[in-house]
Amino acid sequence: MLLGFLHLTLIDIVDIILVAAVIFVVFRWIRGSSAMNIFIAIIILFLVRVLATALNMRMISALLGAILDVGALAIIIIFQPEIRRFLNNIGRTAGDNPLIKSLMRRHLAESIDSEALSGLVLAVEQMASHKTGALIVIRRRDNLQSVISTGDSIDARISERLIENIFFKNSPLHDGAMVIGGSRIVAARCTLPITERLDLPASYGMRHRAAVGLTEQCDAQVIVVSEETGKITFVEGGEITKIENGNALKLKLGKNDE
Repeated sequence: MLLGFLHLTLIDIVDIILVAAVIFVVFRWIRGSSAMNIFIAIIILFLVRVLATALNMRMISALLGAILDVGALAIIIIFQPEIRRFLNNIGRTAGDNPLIKSLMRRHLAESIDSEALSGLVLAVEQMASHKTGALIVIRRRDNLQSVISTGDSIDARISERLIENIFFKNSPLHDGAMVIGGSRIVAARCTLPITERLDLPASYGMRHRAAVGLTEQCDAQVIVVSEETGKITFVEGGEITKIENGNALKLKLGKNDE
């Protein structure tokens, strides 16, 4: 097939479609992040190089080729958080496949028993009513050891009073995140990674950005209580859901047992 100066075959068309699909997937993957502008610049340089090669413009093609080749390492460094999140998502999705589960013997997500779940929900409701800020991480399959190591070990059974005391404003452990594993409080005062997304509403503070940042990288769930408004939000997979009452929160957390 002749199209101007380009001679396209069926294989060329399939190749173009596959490249377009890859670009679309990457675009959705980093949409809203600070890496978006860099990605667009890379695509423009690549398209200009393809055009220069097709027009037999050897010097500009060689120059752009050198820039893209040398910049490969820099691109990996720049996109490191996005690449890590992408690979985590692929591994987590593949790990949910029944065949892969049986081959790898992947452990099940930790679940909270009914008594501990009730204590957690009551504590969250009480802190919301008093506008006590809180950041609670619910561990599932990923062990979160890199997060737990940044805080102070607790290893105590979940109870309403203990959670409220930890997040009490004058408590030495209130600043940071609490990590819950199963029916136990594993650690407190933990540091979470901050998301680089630019599309989050300005009303969301650092607790929400930390919750999104962590859930972008692992399968944990995070409960956030806003210190300014007292509103409760639930974060999973980088998505924020507003929680209206304790029953709604119980339903969200109850999915751990499925």
